[in-house]
Amino acid sequence: MPAPLAARARLFPALVAVYRAQLSRARVARIPLLFVATFQSIGIMILMRGVVDGGSEARSVVAGSSVLVVAFVALNLLAQYFGQLRASGGLDHYATLPVPPSAVVLGAAAAYASFTVPGTAVTAVMGSVLFQLPMTNLWILLAVIPLSGAALAGLGAALGLLAPRQELATLCGQLGMSAALLLGVLPAARMPQVVSYARDLLPSTYGVEALARSFDGQPDWWVVCADLGVCAGVAVVSLAAATWAYRRAAVR
Repeated sequence: MPAPLAARARLFPALVAVYRAQLSRARVARIPLLFVATFQSIGIMILMRGVVDGGSEARSVVAGSSVLVVAFVALNLLAQYFGQLRASGGLDHYATLPVPPSAVVLGAAAAYASFTVPGTAVTAVMGSVLFQLPMTNLWILLAVIPLSGAALAGLGAALGLLAPRQELATLCGQLGMSAALLLGVLPAARMPQVVSYARDLLPSTYGVEALARSFDGQPDWWVVCADLGVCAGVAVVSLAAATWAYRRAAVR
């Protein structure tokens, strides 16, 4: 009689195991890129300092530059990672493990999003000093980073898994990060109306808006919570799409 198969791993223990494995694997390779993302965002703020003096535009620049660190890692690098994993046959390894597909996607997304925490915090503090913005409400980063990171990581994973070639996955990740740069850092008031519609479709926009509103003297916390709620909803949808894309790619 054949031996019975072991029970399928539960979601949370499997997610933790994938998260720890991804974190230890990517730690050495991704930390230099995190420094690049942080210096890039700080450099953008220094350049914009010569154009923007203060007010709502300064808040938009600082918030967009801070979330750009999240976009660089969670969107760009994760798209490249899953594109490479699919091209090299690495998905076959995960497909043989008794773990739910959602645990693989969520674990990898959480690991990559974790690398953005120090860079985003440093960028927000540096921007607040550079544009003389209050830092009282920077605790909102505790919500902005995971929600924006989850939304962008789900999108990055889906792009990497759905791209038919590794080069296209890299291209999609680069284009997504460029969109986060142009639509997130530039003040919305200076954008054409057509471009503002595209900005509303970008998952990180609502994290940028929530962080920008927190720099007000008396923030409207209901609006901030609404922005974070939209960001959380987009995160659920993008991660669900990434899980579907993983199942689709793993059976091919």
